[in-house]
Amino acid sequence: MFTIGNTQFEDKAVFLAPLEDITDRPFRLICKELGADMVYTEFISSEGLIRDAEKSKRKLLFEEAERPIGIQIFGHQKESMVRAAIEAESVQPDLIDINWGCPVRKVVSKGAGSGILQDVPRMLDITRAVVNAVKVPVTVKTRLGWDENSLIIDQIAEALQDCGIAALTIHGRTRSQLYGGNADWSLIRKVKENTRIQIPIIGNGDITDCTKAEQAFKDYGVDAIMVGRAAIGYPWIFQEIKHYLKTAQIPAPPSSEERYQTLIRHFKAEVLMRGDIFASLEMRKFFTPYYKGLPNFKPFKMRLMQATSFQEAENILQEIRQHYQ
Repeated sequence: MFTIGNTQFEDKAVFLAPLEDITDRPFRLICKELGADMVYTEFISSEGLIRDAEKSKRKLLFEEAERPIGIQIFGHQKESMVRAAIEAESVQPDLIDINWGCPVRKVVSKGAGSGILQDVPRMLDITRAVVNAVKVPVTVKTRLGWDENSLIIDQIAEALQDCGIAALTIHGRTRSQLYGGNADWSLIRKVKENTRIQIPIIGNGDITDCTKAEQAFKDYGVDAIMVGRAAIGYPWIFQEIKHYLKTAQIPAPPSSEERYQTLIRHFKAEVLMRGDIFASLEMRKFFTPYYKGLPNFKPFKMRLMQATSFQEAENILQEIRQHYQ
C-alpha cells in the first residue's frame, strides 16, 4: 500500500489520467465504476478560474462517488496559480495536481505545462508557493525534460519533493516528442530507484493493455500507473488490467450489449450536463472507440458522426446493437 496525503491506495493502483475534453464528470464516473483507483478533472486554467470563467468553474464540479479525485490546474504566473489552488481547495478535492507536462503549443508558448521545463527555478518557485498555500496534498505531473538533450527528470524529481509535493507522475516522453515515438520508462525507473525519493511515483505513457501495465510495475517498480488515451471510449481497461494483475489472465472484451449499455448511460449523462445538441457533438469523439475492434463498423460510424440529437444517435446505436448480437 501507499498513501497520497490521507488517501490510501492498494499496491499496483491504476489511475485515470487527466485529459482535456475527455475526463469530464460522466466519463470519470464510468471509469471509476469500472475500476479506476483515482480520477482527475480535465486540466483547469488558473487564469480562467480566478476570473470566474464559466468553463473553468464548471470543471471543478464532481460527485462524491468519484473520490478519490484530483483537480488539475495549469498556468505560468505564481499569483494566479496560488489563487487557483485556493479556489480548487474550496470544493474539497482529495488532492490538487499541477500540470507541468502538457505539450500543446498554446499552453507551452505561455510557459505553462511542459513549457516550464525550460525554466526549472520558476517551476520550483510556483510549486512551492502552491504547496504552502493549501492544506490538501499537492502533486505534480510532468515529463522527462524539454528534449533529448535535457533529460532532467531525476534532478527535478528531488527538487519537487523538496518543495513538499505528495506524489509525482512522470510521462515517459519529452515535450519535443509530444505524443509520438515510444515512452521511455527507464528514466522513470531511475527516479523510483533513487534512495532520496520517498514520495509515490506514478508512471504514465503507452499503457494500452494488460501486459504493458504488468511490465510497468514489474520492470520499473512504480507505485501506480496512469492510463490516458487508451481509456477513451474503453473504460473497461481499468478492470481488465486489475483482473490481469491478479490472475495473469486477459478477460474477454465487453460484449456488444455491454458497449451499448455503457455508451447510452454515458450519453444520457452528457445530455443532462450539457443539453441535447452539445452532448451529441461531445459524444462524437467516443463513438468509434466504444466500438473499437468490431468489423465493418465504418458505415455506422459515418452516420453517428452526423447525428445531431440523442434520439437520432440512439436509433443508430440500436441498429448497431442488433447487428452485432
